[in-house]
Amino acid sequence: MTVEADAFRGTGPTLDDVAAVPGNGRRRWHVAAIVVAGLVALPVLAITWTAMFPTENIWPHLASTVLPGYVLTTLILMTGVGLGTFVIGTGTAWLVAMCRFPGKRLFEWALLLPLAMPGYLIAYVYTDLLEFAGPVQGILRDVFGWSTKRDYWFPEIRSLGGAIAMLTLVLYPYVYALARATFLEQSICVLEVSRTLGRGTWRALRDVALPLARPAIAVGVTLALMECLNDFGTVDFFAVRTLTAGVFDVWLRMGNAGGAAQIALVMLGFVVLLIWAERRSRARQRFHHTSSKLRPIDGIALRGSRAWVATVACTLPIVLGFVIPVTILADYAFTSPSAEWSAAFFRHARNSLGLSASAALLAVALATLLAYAARQGANRLVKATIRLASVGYAIPGAVLAIGVLLPFAAFDNAVDAFLRQTVGVSSGLILSGTIAALLFAYTVRFMAVSLGSVEAGLGRVTPSMEMAARTLGHSPSATLRRLHLPMIRGSVLTGGLLVFVDTMKELPATLVLRPFNFDTLATFVYQYASDERLAASAPAALAIVLSGIIPVLLLARSVGTSRPGTRRTVS
Repeated sequence: MTVEADAFRGTGPTLDDVAAVPGNGRRRWHVAAIVVAGLVALPVLAITWTAMFPTENIWPHLASTVLPGYVLTTLILMTGVGLGTFVIGTGTAWLVAMCRFPGKRLFEWALLLPLAMPGYLIAYVYTDLLEFAGPVQGILRDVFGWSTKRDYWFPEIRSLGGAIAMLTLVLYPYVYALARATFLEQSICVLEVSRTLGRGTWRALRDVALPLARPAIAVGVTLALMECLNDFGTVDFFAVRTLTAGVFDVWLRMGNAGGAAQIALVMLGFVVLLIWAERRSRARQRFHHTSSKLRPIDGIALRGSRAWVATVACTLPIVLGFVIPVTILADYAFTSPSAEWSAAFFRHARNSLGLSASAALLAVALATLLAYAARQGANRLVKATIRLASVGYAIPGAVLAIGVLLPFAAFDNAVDAFLRQTVGVSSGLILSGTIAALLFAYTVRFMAVSLGSVEAGLGRVTPSMEMAARTLGHSPSATLRRLHLPMIRGSVLTGGLLVFVDTMKELPATLVLRPFNFDTLATFVYQYASDERLAASAPAALAIVLSGIIPVLLLARSVGTSRPGTRRTVS
């Protein structure tokens, strides 16, 4: 009764009080968390070691020949995508959050739909649509009487500019989601005061709303740039020589793992710079609500031409980034005689579903272990190692593939050599080129997604309930199983669903680590589309897109209820 009464008065036990209960076995949880974090950090350590001590050092050759071109192209690509996602994401977020115009309710969630479209898919679709033999240029030649490419100018889709456009169309939702949530959370009083001081609508956006939203926008742009750095399908199809393409060139075509690891280390340097820049951009910036009396944002009523400009501005990213690609893929999938609805398609779908479900279960299980270990009065070392476990999401898939394959191959070679010397039997490949290697890579890469969701769920469970379970004699494991898991089931399912969809779309790591004669929907689409057979891969591409729509809708619902005081409604 004392625990319950204290909880209602807001003076109940804290998490530290819960962790202080004797015999709670928290040391085991902390050791397990450190072990898991160490395994997650293994790929980065392997890359660093191989890059510093390669078998054949070709770094001078790389630095004097191809590396400057890789770095320059990557910088241009990231700059273009960063500017594009910032303009589209922030602009549309401001319009739907702060203005009233036709279609606003639709745009609130529809602007997130391109997030379900992998970059390589939209690149395949627009190449098929806009290339010289495609329907767009064909219509132009028929209308104007042109016969050859020399008769007119048309932008080249397979170019660095084309890659920037394609990636911008599918990555701007990262900025849009975070910027809109921040705009919705901003104090109306601050905006109204700025207008009484003579600031018009756009000056209020520039001088007040944007500075307040800068930390969230910086995070969104950083996430978009990390995904840009991770992309391989788009840049490979467009023959854009970025660092990611360089990793595949040096490793798979030149057969030099050390050189690939050195380029991968440069990519990790880009990741570190992105994280540093993001933290730097919001250093010491803290904005808090100073009032508990919040009211909905009425929004600025746009009329006439301004309303139609806003509608068109919000419509274009949806149409270009989702509607057109999905329409073309659906047309190919259901009307083209070459569409692959064969047994191979269903086999690849089964592989993708099995891998994605397994990765989701594994990532959620380990994320629950880490989050619950942090809840058990973790010291600085344990907290630091748990944070380390979430860095995998920042590692590009191509880099992660190298980091996984190198230690796994070393383990396989060591076991094989030992067995050959002792019993004269070869063990072959135990981990390399297996499903286990793929699952490990997926778990490392997407651990942060599930960890954030589980931590958010556990944070909403009052420590008083945990203390009551401990006083009744339940161990930490029993408390987690019988109390926490039923209460955070929604958060766990959400985290698992997000990992599932991310795994369905993952291409670079899958290309490198998959077993022989084993394809997923992503690798199947990549292979067929690279051979100019988009219609054959359309069913698989459509399946990947459809699998990503549910998480997008969940994200839209979460953003829509982000303003404090907003009531959650089920539509």
